[in-house]
Amino acid sequence: MKRRTLLSLAVFSTFLSACSDEGAPDGDSGGDGNRLRIPAPATSSIDPDGARRFELTLRADGRSGFLPGKVTATWGINGDYLGPVVRAKRGEKVRMAVTNRLPEASTLHWHGMRLPARMDGGPHQMIEPGATWTPEWTIDQPAATGWFHPHPHEKTAMHVYRGLAGLFLIDDPGGPELPDEYGVDDIPLIVQDKVFDGAELATGGVDSGTFGLLGDTILVNGTYRPFHEVGAELVRFRMLNASNARVYRIGFADGRRFDVVAGDQGMLERPATVDRVKISPGERVEIVVRFAPGETVVMNSVGEPRKQANDIEEDDFDLVRFTAAATLEPAAKLPAALGGPAGETPPPGARVRRFELSGSEINGRDMEMSRIDEVVAAGAVEIWEIDNTTYAHNFHIHEVAFRVLDVNGQPPPAYQAGPKDTVFIPKKAKVRLLVRFGPYVDPVTPYMYHCHLLRHEDKGMMGQFVIVEPGTEQLVPRTIPAGHHHD
Repeated sequence: MKRRTLLSLAVFSTFLSACSDEGAPDGDSGGDGNRLRIPAPATSSIDPDGARRFELTLRADGRSGFLPGKVTATWGINGDYLGPVVRAKRGEKVRMAVTNRLPEASTLHWHGMRLPARMDGGPHQMIEPGATWTPEWTIDQPAATGWFHPHPHEKTAMHVYRGLAGLFLIDDPGGPELPDEYGVDDIPLIVQDKVFDGAELATGGVDSGTFGLLGDTILVNGTYRPFHEVGAELVRFRMLNASNARVYRIGFADGRRFDVVAGDQGMLERPATVDRVKISPGERVEIVVRFAPGETVVMNSVGEPRKQANDIEEDDFDLVRFTAAATLEPAAKLPAALGGPAGETPPPGARVRRFELSGSEINGRDMEMSRIDEVVAAGAVEIWEIDNTTYAHNFHIHEVAFRVLDVNGQPPPAYQAGPKDTVFIPKKAKVRLLVRFGPYVDPVTPYMYHCHLLRHEDKGMMGQFVIVEPGTEQLVPRTIPAGHHHD
């Protein structure tokens, strides 16, 4: 909750160990698994103009100990695998110094951030090997769990799979009373599936097949077979599906119910009590779970029945084993109201845009870097209708916050009723979104919308839109000079 208790020496040293900069999980613990790694908070400094500066380095020289007795070559950000947790407050100006030490060009996209297009980190903001990119913006959105990952055209799947991803947490002073001691009762869980060939990550399936790679081994925060010791009655988990394609239905082996408090773009209006949440690649969900002293319980993912499931959501996995201490720090009930926005209805006359998803195309076209597909007025509120004519996809829109109005004509579950930026679309389903666009005008630098199953994105299932001054939509060129970078 809103408290700053002193941690016991034992808990504190466990936290420091789990936050090691090396990026590899702790060693095997007697065959019972590995202590869950907690990503370290990113360090920052204050520039002379008052901006908070974070330095992030993309590395290709990681050595990670995922499997017992084996060392795996990995990529990471400021470490061997994954990245640190960037954290900033609403109203704060941030400046990112992103240095590329990879053997090839890449980008770093701020997934879930409301920011100018030139700072977005999409495929138009490439960073060459050895170069540093310094985007900056003022945080102007509610508290949320975002993340960052590369977004190079046709290579995103491989860069993310090898380990380039991290969380970006936004704090908003005056928010609801929720568990908030990072690493103690506020725990990030980055879920990924992998395939190992001996000690090494097998990459052969990343760029092939219908969906790309579907792994048989789960890592959580880069930890294989993780366990975590709980010290509080009420624990908040910030969950990110950072897998390339797999969908998870997350809950607990004992069937306990828990509360969803936030989705992609921030708090719900009120807690939603559930026993499972479905989360597709790129989506985030924050849940609050109550524990009893001395108990052990496994967080798991249970697949959909095969007769109704897509290939990417059929399988069962154990994720994390939790053991509660004999004495737990007490916690009050969750607040009845979380401060998130109430449900919205489309404004009269809202523009409707329609998108048809096929195997690897949107509206019958592959992604073209020089083509602007849509032009949107700053501050617009629109309805986007997504018709999935084939197997499973999902849909992510850069910069925006949207509401899911309905799926096949039915309202979404309560835990998906809050502001989002990514939505799962089952095979042959139709989804309507109420999309709210930001104020950042730039007629020549596009944002993206795309399937966030990374193999599909890389194959061309992506489009581009620009945001312009209202009334100028018809004056904007629909092409961008080939090879033109927006940095």
